[in-house]
Amino acid sequence: MGAELVINAASHETRIALIENGTIAELYIERSREKGIVGNIYKGRVIRVLPGMQAAFVDIGLEKAAFLYVADVFDAIEEYESLLYAGSKKYDEPVADPDNGDRPEFRPLHPIEDLLQEGQELLVQISKEPLGTKGARITSHISLPGRHLVYMPTVDHIGISRRIEDEEERERLREIVERLKKPGSGYIVRTVSEGKSEDDLIADMQYLTTLWEEISKRQEKAGVPSLLHSDLDVVQKVVRDIVTEQVDKIVVDSQTDYDRIVNFISTFASKMKYSIELYDEEEPIFDHYGLEVEISRALGRKVWLKSGGYIIIEQTEALSAVDVNTGRFVGKHNLEDTILKTNLEAVKEIAYQLRLRNIGGIIIIDFIDMEKEVNREKVYGALEEALKADKSKTNILKISELGLVEMTRKRVRENISRMMCEPCSYCEGRGYIKSKTTVCHEIFRELRREMLDIRGTKATVTVHPQVADLLYDEERRGLEELEKKFKKRITVRAKPGFHQEQFEITIN
Repeated sequence: MGAELVINAASHETRIALIENGTIAELYIERSREKGIVGNIYKGRVIRVLPGMQAAFVDIGLEKAAFLYVADVFDAIEEYESLLYAGSKKYDEPVADPDNGDRPEFRPLHPIEDLLQEGQELLVQISKEPLGTKGARITSHISLPGRHLVYMPTVDHIGISRRIEDEEERERLREIVERLKKPGSGYIVRTVSEGKSEDDLIADMQYLTTLWEEISKRQEKAGVPSLLHSDLDVVQKVVRDIVTEQVDKIVVDSQTDYDRIVNFISTFASKMKYSIELYDEEEPIFDHYGLEVEISRALGRKVWLKSGGYIIIEQTEALSAVDVNTGRFVGKHNLEDTILKTNLEAVKEIAYQLRLRNIGGIIIIDFIDMEKEVNREKVYGALEEALKADKSKTNILKISELGLVEMTRKRVRENISRMMCEPCSYCEGRGYIKSKTTVCHEIFRELRREMLDIRGTKATVTVHPQVADLLYDEERRGLEELEKKFKKRITVRAKPGFHQEQFEITIN
């Protein structure tokens, strides 16, 4: 069964779901007031150089200064060329995969204080969205992605996507690009180029070189800081990067976006033009495809497995933790088999949830402890296999003796829970509040302090209604002891608008 793209476009928000085998595999959300900025090109000014961190902060006109690491700055193209493919001398073995949004990796030759000075003007590109409290990550190595190619205007290199495995095809594509490209420029050939004609690549080259010329002209006239180029919106970007022959159908509920997609497909992927549908039913498109339920499920902390086991997903700014539990699953034979089956089932769900929720950074998976080494290897191998469908780059370490797997997943944009949710105003993002009993005991301690320092005959305690009920019932003895000791009457008053942890004490 092929994949489908379902696009829900509204004036305030655009949502795109990639459906594989009947279930939602990836979700992209862009809101009109919070448009993504990865790929945008700015003319900025260095405002601070940090030798101790080998990094600099650059003002590009955003709320927070952007972060530029030394590895993303070079004062000579030759140095960049020599290290673009670290550890590899072959053009067709890039360290990074262009279809994953990766940039080539290399080691800096010079300290950042020798490369940048405060007040210096730079042409930079956003490589990572601002995440949490951090500003955007930027690079001075510009890359312009097209349908088939990624253009690097200042780098004389050619790379071929690792996902193209046929050696003859890799060599054919490399030869075409080598022959057609301008001296001093470079390209990375994307996976979608496999089997494409020379004319397809030429069309991409012409579009990208014209785009770069326009950006260069704007740079000469623009002030600092200023935006020189905005990347495509989420609809165009997803169609450009995701739509391949494996995508059978695109369904969109907006006439405007339908026309734009038809125009794009007919220009860059003519074979796809007959698989685009305009959805015009009264029922909302995501309801029609049953996607709203899956999205709500992706925001939950607990995810049930078909067997009766479940996984718990906890996310923090630093890392995410996944805990596997047997739950209601009791198995049929012995404990070890039950644990193995639960872990193997959890592997598929974890890989699916990481991709759907777009969880990135450091991830710790706590599988149920397995005694047999062979079973640990099965689970590890299953996890590796399940993550192959994920376009984001992942690195996995072997299962430890404690049953933990440490892994990383490339993070470029916010995960959907951070995008769709905000910290709870009631618990202030902690995920829990003080119990009613704890609040009662805090009130007793505060009453002791107040009654020692202030003269009066009566004390009034204003609290949340449920705390008031507890003070009148189970904790009544504590109030009576304080009344007897300080010879003052204590009155409890319930106030519905109070937070459960909130209370006020008035001495009369």
